[in-house]
Amino acid sequence: MAAVSSWGRLSHYEHNVVAVYDRLQAAEQLNTATLGLAHGMGRSYGDVCLNPNGLLWDTRGLDRFISFNETSGRLVCEAGVLLRDIQRLTLPRGWLLPVTPGTQLVTVGGAIANDVHGKNHHAFGSFGDHVKKITLMRTNGEIIECGPQLHEEWFSATVGGIGLTGFILTAEIQLRRVPGPWLETETIPYANLDEFFELADGSEAAWEHTVSWIDCMSGSGRGLFMRANFTDADRRPQPKNKNMAMPFVPPVSLVNNLTLRPFNTIYYNIKKMQTRKSVLHYESFFYPLDHLLEWNRMYGPKGFYQYQSAVPRVDGKKVTEAMLREITRSGEGSFLAVLKTFGHRNSLGMLGFPQPGVTLALDFSNKGEKTLKLFDRLDAIVNEAGGRVYLAKDARMPRSLFETGYPKLADFLSYRDLGISSAMSRRLMGY
Repeated sequence: MAAVSSWGRLSHYEHNVVAVYDRLQAAEQLNTATLGLAHGMGRSYGDVCLNPNGLLWDTRGLDRFISFNETSGRLVCEAGVLLRDIQRLTLPRGWLLPVTPGTQLVTVGGAIANDVHGKNHHAFGSFGDHVKKITLMRTNGEIIECGPQLHEEWFSATVGGIGLTGFILTAEIQLRRVPGPWLETETIPYANLDEFFELADGSEAAWEHTVSWIDCMSGSGRGLFMRANFTDADRRPQPKNKNMAMPFVPPVSLVNNLTLRPFNTIYYNIKKMQTRKSVLHYESFFYPLDHLLEWNRMYGPKGFYQYQSAVPRVDGKKVTEAMLREITRSGEGSFLAVLKTFGHRNSLGMLGFPQPGVTLALDFSNKGEKTLKLFDRLDAIVNEAGGRVYLAKDARMPRSLFETGYPKLADFLSYRDLGISSAMSRRLMGY
């Protein structure tokens, strides 16, 4: 037994952890009377990757590349391979993953199970849009191969299916061509949400990557809008990214009422004065926090929540304003606050999160009941707008919001593997 936590560090539950190293022998480890759950890097924020007092199948040993076609960009690998390792292997050959989240320290299986998205949803959709085949093992030993044109219903249930349809053994992924590791980037300050939406709408046609940091403490909706395209830049030295680490867990959260407002103000004004075009390495632009190891420790011993919602675009501005008002009124706040628009496409997964509209993601120190009451008010705003909360980030969503936010839930349930369970599935689905 070992204590395991998710990235939010809200709890440390005991688990029976079993390492899976051989995909050909995996059936023996899955065929057990104990309910299990596949677990990769544990970078989900809430309880989607936890199975308290139960069995976790550690997939990190399934880290083999099976094949890579340098002409077509088609990669086949095991589910425990890290996104980082794929990109470092394929970039010298002119290929990268089309979609990655804000960290590349996640496994392929985790990226599929959570159907992760990035800064280019309007151009490339989510991770599942580029998966061509999945080899799925059920806990009864049955093997199911599925893809967009092969057992499509199984594929739709597994992409974004939060690990509940079976154990992903391998995946076949279509990579995209890139001219090199560099991106032409531009950062533009905006004073309010009207300016944000003008920038977002005006950038999608010409810029592949668009995202913004928003100062949720300002009251005005000001922020910094970032956009980028891959570029065939002249050869230049690779950035010397030295990993640092948060060396300890402080006795209280470093993200608090004393630090948030001045930090956000200083950050906004410094970046506003530095606004310019630049050329950045893809790792610096996409994954700035990957070089600060264990950064989640800064929230102290009680951990933190992330709240990420998606609402239809028609009410996007009104809903975002309402959420920011509630956050200001509560006295809570976030430094890692991200606002962006999704493209005009739905997730192909039955429980996929992205939908056409606007997504707002915020981190909050865990202040117990005070924080949970704020989330209740945010839930009401999201629910009224016909939105949803991201399962990969959630740790406390009520079942009613889950059921209204994910209307294909009834279809999904028929594909569940009854030998698999998680803290999230028990909280939101009853088992």
